Amino acid sequence: MLEEFDEFKPKPPGKKRNKCVQILIDNLLIILIVLGVAVGVGFGLGLRHVWSYDDYQKIFYWEFPGRILLNMLKLLILPLIVSSLITGMADLGSHASGRLGAAAIIYYLTSMLTAVIIGIAMALIIHPGRATDSNSLKRTGSSLQADPLDSLLDLISQCFPENLVTACYQRVITKYKIVKSDPRVNLTMSNLTNVTSTYTVDLRKPYLVAEDGTNVLGLIVFSIAMGIVINNLGEEGLPLKNFFRSLNAVTMRLVHIVIWYTPIGIIFLVASKFIQTDDIGQVLSSMGLYMATVLGGLAIHGFITLPIMYLVTTRKNPVTFALKLTKAFATAWGTASSSATMPLTMDCLVNKNKINLNIVRFVIPVGTTVNMDGTALYEAVACLFIAQVNGLDLSASDVIIVSLTATAAAIGAAGVPQAGLVTMVIVLTAVGLPADDITLILSIDWLLDRFRTVINVWGDCVGAGILDHLFRKTFAKLDKANEGGRDTEQIKEILDTSSTTKDDLSDESPPSYSGIGNYNEGFVSEKDQGTRL
Repeated sequence: MLEEFDEFKPKPPGKKRNKCVQILIDNLLIILIVLGVAVGVGFGLGLRHVWSYDDYQKIFYWEFPGRILLNMLKLLILPLIVSSLITGMADLGSHASGRLGAAAIIYYLTSMLTAVIIGIAMALIIHPGRATDSNSLKRTGSSLQADPLDSLLDLISQCFPENLVTACYQRVITKYKIVKSDPRVNLTMSNLTNVTSTYTVDLRKPYLVAEDGTNVLGLIVFSIAMGIVINNLGEEGLPLKNFFRSLNAVTMRLVHIVIWYTPIGIIFLVASKFIQTDDIGQVLSSMGLYMATVLGGLAIHGFITLPIMYLVTTRKNPVTFALKLTKAFATAWGTASSSATMPLTMDCLVNKNKINLNIVRFVIPVGTTVNMDGTALYEAVACLFIAQVNGLDLSASDVIIVSLTATAAAIGAAGVPQAGLVTMVIVLTAVGLPADDITLILSIDWLLDRFRTVINVWGDCVGAGILDHLFRKTFAKLDKANEGGRDTEQIKEILDTSSTTKDDLSDESPPSYSGIGNYNEGFVSEKDQGTRL
């Protein structure tokens, strides 16, 4: 009888100690990354008393380990995007991939519009620009010029690059040059005199120029199309599918090696930003209300809106889901780049939250490029802030234009540090605000950029979790088809004929998340990683 209650006996201290040690080992990388952020802030604040913000050479050398981290992460982005999307689309039927893409687009637009509405509401309620003394604001950097129509057309044209090789390191944008100054005569007639005045009109000619930077949109469109065609080829496309599957596995193995350097690189990246800021106290005092508005909006969207969307759709605990993404959040804050964080985001979703590999392969590369909740919210607040500083009252139609253009501009924002500043010029131009006033917020953008990057990553992860829940029955059928040894044509028929219906949402039996082949293919748990390294 006593043996039945053995499990309730207190465990020896040694076993409890071993369990605590095991927990520390399993979460060692997360702990190191968070410590790296904290140490970086400490170093930055400390070195400000030793170095001046204009000690450019010292800061340049100090930042070197951080640049190495960004270079290594960005090096893996291109093969990771291409291999993930091609493999994911090749494993899905054309009908299933179409439904998955449509659902992803609906989520992206919904979450970004919600973020913009929250940002506009916060700016209209708090009025950060009215309470800010415009004379105390310091202009830093230089502004850019952008035409909304040209930016939209550039966004569309980048989806279809003329050369796949150059798309890996260049993208084409529209610029203008003055080709002729045309003198015009203006005749003003009155009852007494005729006044003649001469003025000059500069004739501008648009032209296309290639600038440095990866054309991510073009690579995404090509990879999706190629993956769908490989799937339709059946057995004939199997060698190519296996090649990209192997490339994806190799890339993720490299990611697991690189991420152990992340804590070191983050220390130097974060510290250098604090050192470079001229007067943190003055910046915080003059821009404090603007910062509070942006951070308040990001907090509402990150802690309330997105968790509610996840909870209502999946009926799962969003806190547990978010805690398993700590590694990705800390890296996003340290690097201020959702693209550089993408490998760690995919790793956390697959290994920690057990999101289906095919969902992650599609949602995260696309979401990193087009789903920018934090950037959209930030641009809406910044636009209204600049209008309020200039004493302008935006009409209801202007506010609607701000919401739409902020959403559209965020789609075109690259997942690199401070890319939102470039696209925000589009929003300012759309409502007739001076683009030069973007320099008013440059002094604090480096800090706000880190918080909105975390929200960008969090929004992508919530989308992956929601789509994983909605399409779980589709992938359960796919798992059964693979376990039954069916050929490619039969699997494709199952995927193309299956649909996400109301029955999917009430399916009580949880599906296996093995995806095509091995679920953790290319992803290695931290425990295994430590033994293999």
